[in-house]
Amino acid sequence: MRKNLQKAGSLLLAGVLALGLAACAKKEEPAASGTPAGKPADKPLTELTVLLDWYPNAVHSFLFAAEEQGYFKEAGLKVNLQTPADTNDALKLLAADKADLAISYQMQVALSRAEGIPIVSVASIVRHPLNQVFASEKSGIKSAKDLAGHKVGYPSFPIDQDKVTTMVKADGGDPSKVQFIDVGYDLIPAMTTGKVDAIIGGYINHEKLLLEKEGIKLVALDPAKFGVPDYYELVLTASENGLKSKGDAIKAFWQAARKGQEYTAKNPDKALKTVLDKQNKEFELDPEIEKKSLQVLLPLMDNGKDKFGSQTEASWQSVIDWMKKNGSLKGDVKAADAFRNLE
Repeated sequence: MRKNLQKAGSLLLAGVLALGLAACAKKEEPAASGTPAGKPADKPLTELTVLLDWYPNAVHSFLFAAEEQGYFKEAGLKVNLQTPADTNDALKLLAADKADLAISYQMQVALSRAEGIPIVSVASIVRHPLNQVFASEKSGIKSAKDLAGHKVGYPSFPIDQDKVTTMVKADGGDPSKVQFIDVGYDLIPAMTTGKVDAIIGGYINHEKLLLEKEGIKLVALDPAKFGVPDYYELVLTASENGLKSKGDAIKAFWQAARKGQEYTAKNPDKALKTVLDKQNKEFELDPEIEKKSLQVLLPLMDNGKDKFGSQTEASWQSVIDWMKKNGSLKGDVKAADAFRNLE
């Protein structure tokens, strides 16, 4: 740190000297960028830090496409796409103004607001549940009610248990007979070793594809078809303070991101290649899995006639009501306060 301070001091001194020499100069010099004398230089780019929900993968293709195609720069932005050291801390970092935007989950936003964390969803990214129940065909499970009497692995989150309980009950089964096993993040090993008959917490664009690649035949059960609200899986979030201080930049960001999504929908292979080229060595992405993943994701990100990212109060209200009913939401959360639509 001392070296950095010394370096900063040297740069500052050099800058002061340069300004002094410029003031004394009688002849006007051309701008360093090549801009003719007297013509104003381009405005400096507004910098935004955006926290991803996980390591870069297919779902982030639209962001990397917006960067690669120059849409962010055209909008006057320099965007830093970052993966937080602990993805569970993304919303806390956002609330503490350590980041400008963060990809998170609709239910997590509701939970955060109930805890007094001033986070707002500003766009829906994936409009339908990715987190589904996957059961081995060998288990004989064909519908949600069949989960009763079987072992279901979940990744430590009680809300995943709530989803399964709702699904079984809505399908006419007995939720009390489901045998829940907390397997942490070892969802795939739990299935491949036969430790459980089914899992909740895996995504149809990731764990399902990986399990099928291992040769395991699966039955996928969508929570939205068994009593759980058809919620937004991924949303883009900002802090209330950030919306006040950087509202224009955030709107400009999302307009550029929309262009990135349009490009991705028309050029999925090219958009995905950008992610793979930049991140594959670091995160060891499987190109085959990511290609299939993007094919799964694009229809779930599409909002038909409405703009990409738009949200409804009805969606937020149904999620909040379900979470209150199941006891996972302790505080009071108003649906209208939990989201904003960026025009």
